[in-house]
Amino acid sequence: MIHLRSSSLAFVLASVALGAGNALAAPITYKIDSNHTYPSFEADHFGGVSVWRGKLNSSAGTIVYDKEAGTGTVDVEMDVASIDFGNDKLNEHAKSDQMFDVAKFPKATFSGKLAGSKNGSPTQIDGSLTLHGVTKPVTLKINSFKCITDMQSKKERCGADASGTINREEFGVSFGKPMGFNQEVKLLIQVEGLRQ
Repeated sequence: MIHLRSSSLAFVLASVALGAGNALAAPITYKIDSNHTYPSFEADHFGGVSVWRGKLNSSAGTIVYDKEAGTGTVDVEMDVASIDFGNDKLNEHAKSDQMFDVAKFPKATFSGKLAGSKNGSPTQIDGSLTLHGVTKPVTLKINSFKCITDMQSKKERCGADASGTINREEFGVSFGKPMGFNQEVKLLIQVEGLRQ
């Protein structure tokens, strides 16, 4: 009888330990820090004359990350009207119906899944980008990924640098193509999120 009770106790303890392990491995939600997140891009000007660089100054969203599994999800909403080339005239042109038509399509969104875990960190995001009313698959390579304790909030802060390419013509933004503008755009995204 004592042996049976010991076995039962061992089973209960093992179950509690397993449950605690699962709780520790639960996915964690991070709110994107808009003050440290800037989706940036590089676009061709006149077929190789120069490269124009810009960014979107306003974005928000969440990242859900399971550290144990190296998986998770990313959901980001970007304000296309916050586009910034460092040139006011070009900014206004980009917002017009000749390009992004922000009056009709004010937001762009990206939703994806973290994948390719290596050394405990994800290496890519497989997702879809909705821009100018068109949704297309986009894969982003995660070039760096790191989590630290934020000095001010004392919360965990995770950040990443990601990159990828899109063909803007596929999203209905083909301005300049007859003049020789290359339609490929390089995406360069810095993102940071705070644990909730």
